[in-house]
Amino acid sequence: METTKHTIALVDDDRNILTSVQMTLEAEGFVVHTYTDGEAALQGILARPVSLAVLDIKMPRMDGMELLQRLRARSSLPVIFLSSKDEELDQLMGLRLGADDYITKPFSQRLLLERIRALLRRQDASRAEGSGTSGAGAAIVRGSLTLDETRHQCLWAGQDIMLTVTEFLLVKALALRPGMVKSRDQLIDAAYGENIYVDDRTIDSHIKRVRKKFRQIDDNFNQIETLYGIGYRYKED
Repeated sequence: METTKHTIALVDDDRNILTSVQMTLEAEGFVVHTYTDGEAALQGILARPVSLAVLDIKMPRMDGMELLQRLRARSSLPVIFLSSKDEELDQLMGLRLGADDYITKPFSQRLLLERIRALLRRQDASRAEGSGTSGAGAAIVRGSLTLDETRHQCLWAGQDIMLTVTEFLLVKALALRPGMVKSRDQLIDAAYGENIYVDDRTIDSHIKRVRKKFRQIDDNFNQIETLYGIGYRYKED
């Protein structure tokens, strides 16, 4: 059993899933806040901040997509969302709205637990590197770009850009080696860790969202280049 102080928000209108997953997570040392609709979840998460949220897409009062949008307007909270196997469009839309990961229903609770732990490890490891506890600590500066891992902060020309954990790790992986091409598989390893399967389109969706965030500040941002059929690279300005 892994003891942890992380708190998880679990949002699903299926009470059987809520109860079952809550019991599993609490048995693993997590604190769990449960919600049966998006509106209650938004109010609860803003009032009682959590380490990570697991969101169902189809819910009453406010669906998972709208909840995700509203959370992203205020926070870079790590988010995993749940979708049915036939909801591929919803999966892509969720990623474009800023979800870090998704799992299709029906899912094994072991898989969900692994994804939660992996996402939290990525976040904790990034902050540890930034604080110097893993031997790093200096901010990454590439022209107009500054990445401060201690604060989980990304600046472009001095202006703050709110990135999710996954987006931050992707930008970091590219910016560490300007001019070097990173394949999608390499970016998956950098953002998700090894031995976790993620579809290539997931990386593409994250990159599109990252570019959009930078272009909201700088219309001419073109530092993340696509090499079709190969991957991506960072071009230092």
